[in-house]
Amino acid sequence: MLSPSRQIPLDAATAGMILSDDLLDSSGRVLLTQGATLTEATLASLRRHRIETIPVACDAAPEIDAEAALAQRLERIDRLFRKPASDSEDANGILLQYVRQYRQSAAS
Repeated sequence: MLSPSRQIPLDAATAGMILSDDLLDSSGRVLLTQGATLTEATLASLRRHRIETIPVACDAAPEIDAEAALAQRLERIDRLFRKPASDSEDANGILLQYVRQYRQSAAS
């Protein structure tokens, strides 16, 4: 049996970490089994499956700085909104503003 788990944001995961539990998708299907070692390819696949957190063995989990985690999430939002909407740039900007406010308030 692996050491106790800790849920970490996918953005904080790095290659080489070990899953402490099976990782399921939103339908309950197993994406990765307990004990799987993460690679760059599996991390990319998990992002495509919109996985947000993963269970890793406590000894493999980095100490997560809340400010750094928030900065990573906001950077990802900026990356997602990097291209303005073709029909209405104002709508895109307003949506970006609301998403950033939501993420910042969720971190508090």
